[in-house]
Amino acid sequence: MIEYVSLVDEKDNETGIMEKLAAHEQGLLHRAISVFIFNDKNELLLQRRAAGKYHSPLLWTNTCCSHPRPAEVLIDSAHRRLKEEMNMNCELSHQFSFIYKAEFENGLTEHELDHVFFGTTNQVPEPDPEEVAEWEYLSLDTIEKDVALLPEKYTAWFKLILPEIKRLITQ
Repeated sequence: MIEYVSLVDEKDNETGIMEKLAAHEQGLLHRAISVFIFNDKNELLLQRRAAGKYHSPLLWTNTCCSHPRPAEVLIDSAHRRLKEEMNMNCELSHQFSFIYKAEFENGLTEHELDHVFFGTTNQVPEPDPEEVAEWEYLSLDTIEKDVALLPEKYTAWFKLILPEIKRLITQ
């Protein structure tokens, strides 16, 4: 199944629709979502991306992330991907958005206006093995220390967003 993304300007106004891989090959700005799930100990659920992912395979990152389908409501996209990747459901709330650009060794570029959602649950994930190789709940302090020691283990967007996540959670 060919997936499409919504191309956007820096104010999140849709400017077109493009096949997902083509958008990443051309490095065009497109809409994305990132979900961060915490348990009642305030630990973040991390996933290690599956080996078959088209970029950043086997790297650790936030609970789940993806692209809303064209015309899909952002919160619906976040719920859909949380269910598809981790087989979880919980209440989600939009926290903030940011733009980033990261180029990968395979020639692809992530250039995304990323909408970040938080949720809280103690549910145990049952991830799709096509999406997720491993998962683990960890404290933000533990994650921050590991990212500082071994940044190559983590996705580009996760390293960019972690300081803001920590700031919001520790307010």
